[in-house]
Amino acid sequence: MTEPADSGELADKAAQLCVLLASPGESRGMPEVEAAARLASDLLRSGAPGAELAAAYDHLDRALRRAGYAGGLLRQARRTRLPGVRTHLKVAVCPGPVRCSRLERVGDIRPAPPCAVNGERMHKTRLDPAS
Repeated sequence: MTEPADSGELADKAAQLCVLLASPGESRGMPEVEAAARLASDLLRSGAPGAELAAAYDHLDRALRRAGYAGGLLRQARRTRLPGVRTHLKVAVCPGPVRCSRLERVGDIRPAPPCAVNGERMHKTRLDPAS
């Protein structure tokens, strides 16, 4: 038996869906995210039952995470919304021509750690959801 969808959580997810749809270009180039967002908004407009909406939001959440949005659908719904700011994981990767599998989580302000093999700093990049 599945738990009934919490109306507060559904409202938060609807708010985040609205923010996502209102941000021009935020999901451009991500067909899976666009399709999942379109489905969720269609269900929301049609007055679909909570369980159906919850399933659509979960699908959108997974699509966002696969596209590199580390926090998924609720990443901003519980926090202040800043237009154009996206949450994702930044990592440092090997700077060498043949890359090793070392990954270090890094932020925007601090420099990437040094690579002892190649003698230079590692390169910052966004974590690829496929890796």
